[in-house]
Amino acid sequence: MTKRLTASSSHFGPALLGVGSYRPRRVVDNDEICRNIDSSDEWIRSRTGIVSRRWAGADESIADMAELAAEKALAAAGVLPQDVDCVIVATFTHLKQTPAVAAEIAHRIGAVAAAAFDISAGCAGFVHGLALAADTVRSRGRHVLVVGAERMTDLLDREDRSTAFIFGDGAGAVVLGPAATSGVGPVVWGADGSQADAISQTVPWDAMRDAPDQRWPALRQDGQKVFRWAVYEMAKVARQALDAAGLQAGDLDAFIPHQANVRIIDGLARGIGLPGHVVIARDIVTTGNTSGASIPLAMDALLGAGEVRSGGLALLLGYGAGLSYAATVVELP
Repeated sequence: MTKRLTASSSHFGPALLGVGSYRPRRVVDNDEICRNIDSSDEWIRSRTGIVSRRWAGADESIADMAELAAEKALAAAGVLPQDVDCVIVATFTHLKQTPAVAAEIAHRIGAVAAAAFDISAGCAGFVHGLALAADTVRSRGRHVLVVGAERMTDLLDREDRSTAFIFGDGAGAVVLGPAATSGVGPVVWGADGSQADAISQTVPWDAMRDAPDQRWPALRQDGQKVFRWAVYEMAKVARQALDAAGLQAGDLDAFIPHQANVRIIDGLARGIGLPGHVVIARDIVTTGNTSGASIPLAMDALLGAGEVRSGGLALLLGYGAGLSYAATVVELP
């Protein structure tokens, strides 16, 4: 008789139990940015909505920032580190190919028996990690830590007028665990590799080996291409995520998209048809674009300011390099 795998006996629904964040100490305003590029505070504000951003110092590595955000999320969730079954880190700015920074973070926080791995999906990475974590909770009935952590300044050309003013550093984390009912909706995700060159690294790492005089790799993006794609295509994805969750736009308490650009965020809100009562995260104004860290940072900011309630429904939408995207509806911790 052919043997079969034993099905999981877990019937738990995944829920967000706690959120935490870390923002670097140094605040960088637009005037400082404009010392190296031909631009102005007024132009940057009008094009992106960004007033300032945080840049990490030498003592604020990805692991440092992620550790502090993770500890805050665990404390908010009331979960002990030894009860964490898996640590997932969304990042593409960890400059070591191996080992994964997730393993270092798990060790630092005391999640000594946890599985630990990184995922790279650019600015959509956190929602990808959330989807993987939700399925892990469903199958194992254990706690999972998801961290979005980026040091964008490590891949920033501060003399590039098209990108120097956009990016910031930081980390955000959430803890997922078993609950009587699910607090994470179905994920809608995908990628359009035909537009992979819209956001990319200037040269691969091996260029540094093969050409010693090669300039350090930096991030480049075709801003207009990304803007059009995000506003028109991501509104469709957001509506699909609402449909998958059996919800209407009016059922939402908050919309927390990737913090790429205020004009994109406002365009998405119109495209989705969000009513006036839905709180829209605009954390980018004082944080900049922190890629995979932007959604948990914005979530923590809204909850901390009391702009949304615990248990409220929030539509999360990540999109960026790949061009990759992922959306889901969650109950806020």
